[in-house]
Amino acid sequence: MEISYWIFVFLILLVFLVSGSSSIDNFHQPFPIVEPDPGHTKLRLSREGLEAISRITTPISAVAVIGPYRSGKSFLLNQLLSLSCDEGFGVGHMRDTKTKGIWVWGTPLEVDIDGVRTSVFYLDTEGFESVGKSNVYDDRIFALATVMSSVLIYNLPETIREADISRLSFAVELAEEFYGRVKGQDIAFEPAKLLWLIQRDFLQGKSVKEMVDEALRHVPNSDGDKNIDQVNQIRDSLAVMGDNSTAFSLPQPHLMRTKLCDLKDDDLDPMYVKKRGQLKELVASIIRPKIVQGKYLNGKEFVSFLEQILDALNKGEIPSTGSLVEVFNKGILERCLKLYSERMGKLRLPMPEQSLQDAHERSREEAMKAFEEQHFGRHHAKKSADQLDEEMKEVFKNVIMTNEYQSTRLCEALYTQCEDRMDQLQVLRLPTMAKFDAGLQQCNQSFEQECVGPSKANYEQRIMKMLGKSRSLFIKEYNQRLFNWLVAFSLVMVVIGRFIIKFILVEMAAWILFIFLETYTRMFWSAESLYYNPVWHFIVSAWETIVYSPILDLDRWAIPIACMAALGILYCRCYGRRKHGSQWLLPLYNHQKGGSNRPRSD
Repeated sequence: MEISYWIFVFLILLVFLVSGSSSIDNFHQPFPIVEPDPGHTKLRLSREGLEAISRITTPISAVAVIGPYRSGKSFLLNQLLSLSCDEGFGVGHMRDTKTKGIWVWGTPLEVDIDGVRTSVFYLDTEGFESVGKSNVYDDRIFALATVMSSVLIYNLPETIREADISRLSFAVELAEEFYGRVKGQDIAFEPAKLLWLIQRDFLQGKSVKEMVDEALRHVPNSDGDKNIDQVNQIRDSLAVMGDNSTAFSLPQPHLMRTKLCDLKDDDLDPMYVKKRGQLKELVASIIRPKIVQGKYLNGKEFVSFLEQILDALNKGEIPSTGSLVEVFNKGILERCLKLYSERMGKLRLPMPEQSLQDAHERSREEAMKAFEEQHFGRHHAKKSADQLDEEMKEVFKNVIMTNEYQSTRLCEALYTQCEDRMDQLQVLRLPTMAKFDAGLQQCNQSFEQECVGPSKANYEQRIMKMLGKSRSLFIKEYNQRLFNWLVAFSLVMVVIGRFIIKFILVEMAAWILFIFLETYTRMFWSAESLYYNPVWHFIVSAWETIVYSPILDLDRWAIPIACMAALGILYCRCYGRRKHGSQWLLPLYNHQKGGSNRPRSD
């Protein structure tokens, strides 16, 4: 009993799963695959139509009919499918459009194309130029049908207007643009076969093919009229269709258009019935499986491709056929140029030329990438991209001039500082080569580190020349000043040794130095040869060691040290004798012969 219960439950679940695996039982009917949002500005997918397509495992081909609203597209599709109005696509006789979005006939026609078993779907699209819709919505419908279809039937009443060419051109360019955004800009767009279908053609003397060729022919413009240029640009945009287009005329089936669904073939115009058969054969002859990047698409792949294109169409900002594409791209161009200018404006000038060039390349790449993501139309975009590149070059020229000016100001200021520093080192109280070289090296390093930009090379030559002259001048005066200082120093030490510290050895050493400098050099050496003598080099080395070192700079501290020494000596002279008597003096000057303290006699 319990086993029977669980078998019953299992059967119920199995029936439920089988029944829920497909929400559509009858595919012999039209289904919406793309529907408008409530505002009729964007599109959304309908799961019913997608389910009808995704179940197909063979390659898919789609035949789409586009054209103005109330032009008989739904009736035409029923005629191609040999369906009555009751079972096929809905046909309306009211002034408002019957079809909303894009619909698909749920049962594809199975045909053999070049040995490939292909499922052919027929698509009915919402007519454009109806009331209550935006141009952008019409353009999305048109573009989506252009991308989806393998055969695109452009259904037009009576004749071809310039507006019809403009709208088709725009739709093809829009389809090409968003196909590139999905598959990559370097992937070529595979256009559908275009069939110009002119219904109720009463023109005499011209075939429909001649009429189409004449309508698409370039308009002569010897005067360079901008409006005619725009007309010819529209025709250039259709170049992607290449030789994939053909034309066909279909006469009016009956004068009573509102009764067409009630009429049998015997009641229709015989010429229409004949031409209808020829149209079916023509469509069948140009049908090809849908190819994306060289690959046939089955049902699931076709749905995935449709989802990607529709997502790009809804997300991307696009112009409308009522506005110039150049105007739309101009707004994007201005935003991208502003982005470039902001990036370059954040640079801290001056800077090295290569760094500035690298910053320009990065900013330019970022601006061009933003333009590539937002611009519209491959043909129009090239002109706008070239214009953007030219304007960025102009901005970059101004940045280069500013960088040069800022570099000149900075390097000039550093050059002036070094020049002032060299002038200060030329007049040192105690000349020292070590201090001069340290100051020169510090000046040179500061200039190398802080002077940047295009003016650096020029100022490097100037500062090296200036430093070289300063060093030559300093060396030239250095030996002479040092010689004079040593002479003065020897005389000072004579006075100190004799009268202040009373140390005869100091006095004698000072006299020897003085005599050596003033007498011996004049007798045996010239003033110039003295500076190359090893003795002089020894004196210079001793002088440099005493006067300047990283710890003590006598040029700065000579006066304070001399004052302190003078105070020390004065202290010793005044108070040292009282406290210690004469014992603190050196014995050389206090020693008396015989050791007695005899009175001095005259």
